[in-house]
Amino acid sequence: MASGRRWWWSEGAAWGQCLACVGALTLFSLAVRPSAGDIDTSRYYNYEELSELLRAAAAAHGSLARLFSIGRSFQNRSLWVMEISTAPGRDSPGKPKFKYVGNMHGDETVSRQVLVYLIQYLLEGYGRDQRVERLLNGTDIYIMPSMNPDGFEKSVEGDCSGEHGGRSNARGKDLNRSFLDQFEPLPGEEEEVREEDVPEVVAMEKWIKENKFVASGNLHGGSVVASYPYDDSINHNSVGYYSKSPDDEVFKYLAKSYASKHPVMKIGEPNCSNDISDETFKDGITNGAKWYDVSGGMQDYNYLQGDCFEITLELTCCKHPRSSALSTEWENNRDSLLNLMEQVHIGIAGFVTDAVFGWGISNATIVVVGIDHNITTGNFGDFHRLLVPGTYNVTVVAQGYMPATIFDIEVLEGPATQLNFTLQPLAAADNRTFETTTSTDFRSHNVSEIEDDSQPRAIEPVNFRHHNYADMEILLRKYTTDYPAITHLHTVGKSVQQRNLYVMEISDNPGIHEMGEPEFKYIGNMHGNEVVGRELLLNLIEYLCSNFGTDPEVTSLVNKTRIHIMPSMNPDGYEMATEGDMSGVVGRNNSNNFDLNRNFPDQFFKIRDPRQPETLAVMDWMQKIPFVLSANLHGGSLVVNYPYDDDKEGIILYSKSPDDAIFKQLALSFAKENSPMFEGHPCKDIYPEEYFPQGITNGAHWYNVPGGMQDWNYLHTNCFEVTIELGCVKFPFAKDLPKYWKQNKRSLLQFIRQVHKGVKGFILDATNRKAIYNATIIVAEVNHPVRSAKDGDYWRLLVPGVYKITASAPGYIPMTRNVTVVEEAVEVNFTLSRVTDDNVGDNDQSMINSSAEPGEEFQQLVRSLSLEEGLNHLISSAWVDLSLDRYHDYKDLSEALRGLHNNYPTITNLSSLGRSVDVREIWALEISNKPGAKEPKEPKIKFIAGIHGNAPVGTELLLAFAEFLCILYGKNPAITKLIEETKIVIVPSVNPDGREISQEGQCMSKVGLTNVNGKDLDADFIGNSSEQFSEMQPETRGIVKNLILNQGFTLSVVLDGGSLLTTYPYDKPVQTVANEETLKYLATVYSNNHPKMHLGHPGCPNNTDESIPGGVVRGAQWHGHMHSMKDFSVTYGHCPEITVYTGCCNFPRAKELATIWRDNKKSLLSMLVEVHKGLRGMVTDKAGNPISKADIILNEGVKVLTSEAGYFHVLLSPGPHHIDALAAGYQHQRKQVFVSSYEAATSLVIVVELDNKLLGLPRELVVTAAGATMSAILVTACIVWCVCSIKSNHQKDGFHRLRQHRDEYEDEIRMMSMGSKKSLLSSEFQDETESDEDTLYVNKH
Repeated sequence: MASGRRWWWSEGAAWGQCLACVGALTLFSLAVRPSAGDIDTSRYYNYEELSELLRAAAAAHGSLARLFSIGRSFQNRSLWVMEISTAPGRDSPGKPKFKYVGNMHGDETVSRQVLVYLIQYLLEGYGRDQRVERLLNGTDIYIMPSMNPDGFEKSVEGDCSGEHGGRSNARGKDLNRSFLDQFEPLPGEEEEVREEDVPEVVAMEKWIKENKFVASGNLHGGSVVASYPYDDSINHNSVGYYSKSPDDEVFKYLAKSYASKHPVMKIGEPNCSNDISDETFKDGITNGAKWYDVSGGMQDYNYLQGDCFEITLELTCCKHPRSSALSTEWENNRDSLLNLMEQVHIGIAGFVTDAVFGWGISNATIVVVGIDHNITTGNFGDFHRLLVPGTYNVTVVAQGYMPATIFDIEVLEGPATQLNFTLQPLAAADNRTFETTTSTDFRSHNVSEIEDDSQPRAIEPVNFRHHNYADMEILLRKYTTDYPAITHLHTVGKSVQQRNLYVMEISDNPGIHEMGEPEFKYIGNMHGNEVVGRELLLNLIEYLCSNFGTDPEVTSLVNKTRIHIMPSMNPDGYEMATEGDMSGVVGRNNSNNFDLNRNFPDQFFKIRDPRQPETLAVMDWMQKIPFVLSANLHGGSLVVNYPYDDDKEGIILYSKSPDDAIFKQLALSFAKENSPMFEGHPCKDIYPEEYFPQGITNGAHWYNVPGGMQDWNYLHTNCFEVTIELGCVKFPFAKDLPKYWKQNKRSLLQFIRQVHKGVKGFILDATNRKAIYNATIIVAEVNHPVRSAKDGDYWRLLVPGVYKITASAPGYIPMTRNVTVVEEAVEVNFTLSRVTDDNVGDNDQSMINSSAEPGEEFQQLVRSLSLEEGLNHLISSAWVDLSLDRYHDYKDLSEALRGLHNNYPTITNLSSLGRSVDVREIWALEISNKPGAKEPKEPKIKFIAGIHGNAPVGTELLLAFAEFLCILYGKNPAITKLIEETKIVIVPSVNPDGREISQEGQCMSKVGLTNVNGKDLDADFIGNSSEQFSEMQPETRGIVKNLILNQGFTLSVVLDGGSLLTTYPYDKPVQTVANEETLKYLATVYSNNHPKMHLGHPGCPNNTDESIPGGVVRGAQWHGHMHSMKDFSVTYGHCPEITVYTGCCNFPRAKELATIWRDNKKSLLSMLVEVHKGLRGMVTDKAGNPISKADIILNEGVKVLTSEAGYFHVLLSPGPHHIDALAAGYQHQRKQVFVSSYEAATSLVIVVELDNKLLGLPRELVVTAAGATMSAILVTACIVWCVCSIKSNHQKDGFHRLRQHRDEYEDEIRMMSMGSKKSLLSSEFQDETESDEDTLYVNKH
């Protein structure tokens, strides 16, 4: 093609280009005059003129300007962007990015022109205008004059209302209704937007996500106003609904900064001729949704997906005014345009750096307390966070680092307050997480089905017919006979009617598991009358066999993957089904009439149908082979369905698995290759309202399927399975089968390729390099482990990102590595050292089944309850009808507690911790299988409520919790086991006097908050000395002496009222909190198990805008105060304590108690499970004798003591930890342990040896040397004593005053001149028992 020739090939071509360049420069010179204010505003520029003008500007100002295109419009016009910067093309550390986008609606043209003028103004003004120079020196500016060049070419000058068209792009799509939106459309108002129809939007989304823009302006026409997010709301009210964003104040500030400088806009009365309502806008600004609802708008997308604060600016009433108006519009908007850009420098700005190496930490999260919207740092660790003037607390969080917070930051009007954060790495340098910036694609490109003619064509299947059982059997035997080198046909079991459940393996080494090669499976025809999957899998077998060795894609898949294909899981049902059946049920079930996809064990519901032979055979097959990825092919719709398939309530609700992100990616990999599926409207004739965005759906969000196969795969094996509905017709006619193959071929192949995503590798023994079977691979913050296969190989599917991955195995020291996952699987090998290896040392950690470790059955219980739905399953199986319809005053409470003890005497013990000022008992109820007995190996947990008498909800919750546990003991196995393995102490009311005077329904009243003496008991825990004890209130004193200091608790949970959140220590202001990660983790566990608390929006009437990320906050950051029970418990009781605020109302009506109990029951149970995690063990000497009161120091910070029996139990956040054991007279021991979020406590026996060193030398040498030294001293002392006795004629009265007379001083001086080294004593006293002769004797020696 001529356009592909190089310019120097033709002299004529060179001259032509030269002339074109001269012409462009001439055009630019006409538009740009020497004076920055002299800009040609006499006409519009069409696309060609605009392109030449921009090219010329970039050429003329190469040191300031860079012209580039982010993509092309539907009609192939470039989407030009002019970057204006002192360093164009390079990101500068600490320099914020700002962008303007114009002409999004092609017929709104003033924006296009004023942005061209702005480009000229900035380029010509640099070096002349101080304001422009200051702006460019500190800002990278990006200006896109036209996002919709196709629409502009269609619009007509003078068209004020848009009646001549041009608003939409060339495909008729409104670009400002085509971005991904946070709110679902109302039923019936869904509008399909395909990527191929809006290339402008696709390019813009990509550009936004790939750059760290700080602020932006989107220029429109049709009114005169500045509009700010949100542009729509969840209700989609057409007008009048104020949809507030978390940064509402910032957005109003930005909007006013533009409107206030615009002579028309600032008045707030556009007076547009097409405005029949005479609308007005106070200060010239409006919330977008309040003006009118806009779904799919760009400004909301910027804020939610790009952390960019964008506002929308309507510049003129007339959309495409006559060119004569352009000069006025430029003058009206010039100062506003400059002023808005300058606001990119408000708020806070700075860098986040690594404390060890000093480099910037990218992708760190900047959290402003109280504003539920975070931003992240750039590649250099720099950040710019827009804020209005005020005082803020700012926290920085980065993976692999300790969070850091700066309090009381004052943000002033004008330039940003500079803040720099230096983060300490969590682990040693060799275990550091190196940050990378990752992004999630919100749009996926459809792969073209057009094949490349330059490649050999693949051999397509020819067997497009329905295969009954006999026909299928013959076909399978044919292919395993024809292709023996890559196939292996076998059966995993039989159906009810004794038909074989055939599986065809296709691999370069069929029949065996190859080390490091992942296992993949397809299963079809689970429902016998859903036959498309059966036929597609037979086609796939034919395709793979026929093309192996000739087609690169097929050859690669077969060489690198062991592929298992089961065409029919329900051959009996198939034989009953009928061709042409669209939506029937004949043949769906097996011959025993059971639905096989409701026949697997379920996490939420007990499946009472007998397990069918087909189900049992497939379950056995799945547990024998380490499958990584699978798909179950069905029919009846057109969608990919991913876990979970049901939820605990059995209702239509999104039921998210821990691996929701990778499941969506897997589902999308299949759907995007199937165009009809990807469109999302599967069966319009059957289900006209059904819509699946991008052709995928969460199972339970579609409909509930208890007993489904895909969830069982995920929960009980290493396999990630999705369910694929292949078409609306269950048993289509044979003539349609080629169409199904064409639609799904690419999807079937692409899905197999997904097995090679994420992380893979081997777990090996460090000593002999042998494989470690059944090792656990854990990804931090993803509560789903996988296990290694018999060859030590493992595969873990993950989306791209940065992860902390830990491998562990019984008898080995865990290993953690930081891994960056990219598109293809990353190989990460773990070499684990045995705990008894010589290279580790005899005294290193031993994770053994000691008497301190609970049995395997209980460990399995903890593991099960720690799964995402484990507690839900427990609650559903442990229903107890408790009547929470009234409050208990002191008398009722006492009687209820006595009643529990009298009715359950074998598991309860009721005692008093002390008495209140008004002589009321402070009751403590112990629940255990051995109440009152000391069991040092068991963890102890205490639940406390009623420290503030005006907040008695906690009292009622704990009373209900105690009864719940007692009733279920012996009836529910899980509750029984928890009670048998735990010491539970419940203190329902610390302040019974205050409770007696508080009143129901008083949400904000402080009556009853204090005790009778007017003392807030949560500020009375003043210290640990006898004097401080005497100053405490009697209630506090009883809690301290009889509960906190003498009980050895592992965990404490306190219930209070006044908000909906959980706090962790400390309540007093401190700069750093030792073990904060663990304390915050415990609080997060409670919050995450509460249906509302974890959302982080308490919504209390006195603070409706309060935002607490995750529902968890350090006490001092919320309502800080001194001498709290929480701080005392941690400091003196060595017990982590969290405080749970159960609701905004301190004393709600009794009718609300049942709901509050229901909301907190799961969280309370989660604490009973959590107390069994962390690290437990004992310290002994080499003879096995326990060492009491040894110091166990956690991560060089928090210290706990071993009990009299040498035991210890500490809670730790998931991940690696350093443990130091120190005992007087013994050698220091350091261990490294790994704590799991779902496993029972790691058991550790630390054996310490006597410290044989004194002063750093061997004990024997030191003792010998000391003995010799003492002997020498004694001999010398005897000699000295003898000499002194001979001189007994001298004075023996010790010391007297030094001689004061001059002649005596002269004697001293004379002695010194004789060579004596004896000088005047610095003291005024001297020993006079020596004579001058003695002195001389001593000096000679």
